[in-house]
Amino acid sequence: MRVAVAQFSHETCTFCPDPTTIDRLEPHVVRGPAILDKAAESSSYISGFANVAREEADMELLPIVSVGMAPGPYTSWMDLECFDKYTNEIAEAVRNMMPVDGVLLALHGAMAVREIPRPEAEITRRVRETVGDHVPIMVTLDLHANEDEALARYSDGIFILKTYPHLDSEEIGETAARCLAATVKGQVKPRQALRRPGILSASIYQASEYPPMKTIYDRCREWEKTAGVICVSVAPGYAYADVVDAGMSVVAVTDDDLALAQTIAEDVSSLAWDLREEFSRPLPKPAAAVTDVMRLVDDGQRPVIIADGSDRTGDGTHVLRELLEQGAKNFVIAGIADAACVTRLERDAALGQSVEVSVGGQSTPLAGEPVRLQGKVEYLGRPQYTLVGPMQRGRKVEEGLVAWLNLGDNRHVVVGERMRGANDESGLTALGIDVSTLDIIVLKDRVHHRAYWDQVAEVDVPVDAPGLGPADLTVLEYKNVPNDIYPIGSKWR
Repeated sequence: MRVAVAQFSHETCTFCPDPTTIDRLEPHVVRGPAILDKAAESSSYISGFANVAREEADMELLPIVSVGMAPGPYTSWMDLECFDKYTNEIAEAVRNMMPVDGVLLALHGAMAVREIPRPEAEITRRVRETVGDHVPIMVTLDLHANEDEALARYSDGIFILKTYPHLDSEEIGETAARCLAATVKGQVKPRQALRRPGILSASIYQASEYPPMKTIYDRCREWEKTAGVICVSVAPGYAYADVVDAGMSVVAVTDDDLALAQTIAEDVSSLAWDLREEFSRPLPKPAAAVTDVMRLVDDGQRPVIIADGSDRTGDGTHVLRELLEQGAKNFVIAGIADAACVTRLERDAALGQSVEVSVGGQSTPLAGEPVRLQGKVEYLGRPQYTLVGPMQRGRKVEEGLVAWLNLGDNRHVVVGERMRGANDESGLTALGIDVSTLDIIVLKDRVHHRAYWDQVAEVDVPVDAPGLGPADLTVLEYKNVPNDIYPIGSKWR
């Protein structure tokens, strides 16, 4: 059983300033057998494919290319040259290795290309055109996917993550690969139905272990206990790609029972619609959030996480400014992106030296004004460390240039050459920061951090700061989303 494998996965924030180009992605592309070697280092869709290949004595994976997100801030619309390069590389490689018995595509669902309205569907269409109608194509997607019936038309099965933080990518890869193997053997005949409830939501509302998504995923798992059901998935969508198919989608895959798939997809879609208002509940702005957090600390609840999910460029300063103005102590800002600042520090400063620098607020007006800091340089270098939390545990990280500034009163600001998160404490402890002494930990993140920090922190406080990824979607200027999408389509304004 010869199975072609390819990954082309990009989450495109169309509101960001810099385009997604070949030059941006190519340095991080992996090709050929090295794809399987890299997949073995941590859990992923492809490691899931490989697990099934080891189970199936006659299943041979033929890896083509793996294209993903480049490190650093989010990028905007992918140009057509970039899209065509990797899409055609996949299709041509499949053509050259024919005959194949099946294709596994690890996609994302939130790619945005100006000239291609539905990129993942187009990737799959070009592969379908190559292999013909009788070779099964299974697709895995991130749950931040914007998809409609076009992708279902060109694929035999769509399998979407059910966890955010994303902890089940290997499991979903296994599900897709097992379905493909069973299809090739004639043991199952996948039929799928896709429905769109008409809801668009900010990522910060999509945590899988909390309502409303937990309620929806629980319904999916109940349906999966039904005989003949292979997989029931929901992608709540990605609100920061201004595309024609933006919004939630529900996919049900059954064994040769289209009517059952349609019933399931309609039921889960209806449930989601009933919960729609929970996907747009108001969140505190930076001033109110910092006031609330300081009150929580005074009441003995520490540490508290402030999740600044709005900052897609990494240089937002709104929460930092409020912490300073409101007199907070014992805090860390885990990362503000400012390449110019850290480059100057590397050139002009030394460890232990007191410096005065201006940080952040460079990319767009929404990032806020630069903040002037006075502090001691406690770390200056390019840290390397291993992730310890559930998100990609064991993965080796090699960062760009990073500086840690100690402002006194146990106040710490980490400035990076690129946007940096801290989905576990390793990105802080590698610098020498003692997390156990902190009352407030500010992360440029929405939900992924919760896989680790929910076990450490007393409270997680999401904040709706100005930025290119706000919780309040009404502040963004959409041009392409469906007119009836809740709550920002023209029908609801």
